[in-house]
Amino acid sequence: MALACTPSITIDEAELEESFVRASGPGGQNVNKVATAVQLRFDVRRSPSLPNAVAIRLMALAGRRLTADGVLVITAQAHRTQERNRAEARERLAELVREAAVPPKVRRPTRPTLASKTRRLDAKKSRGAVKRLRVRDADPD
Repeated sequence: MALACTPSITIDEAELEESFVRASGPGGQNVNKVATAVQLRFDVRRSPSLPNAVAIRLMALAGRRLTADGVLVITAQAHRTQERNRAEARERLAELVREAAVPPKVRRPTRPTLASKTRRLDAKKSRGAVKRLRVRDADPD
């Protein structure tokens, strides 16, 4: 079973590595006995499922969740059961990939309008006039 992130990007099950650890948080005494938290590992750098541009953006988005080797680590421990934590971790990975799949809009610099230039110069003139009024006359001595 593959993880569908976008219509064009699906991550193969073999690329995901899950390990289960004991979680903190809700669960009572169950927390001390059962490993319900999941650590989902996904090698972004070596993944054949991701186009190069998406992988680069995903590594930038991952921040501290990315190891030095380019492996994205997502930890989910909010729920009491392994299945729900596992589903949450996979959904968070899919959401990150969806976000990385959207190319950033290119900013095209625009020229300031004549009106904005005039407003700026008028503001500078009025500010200068206020400061000129504060200056004391030179001593006649």
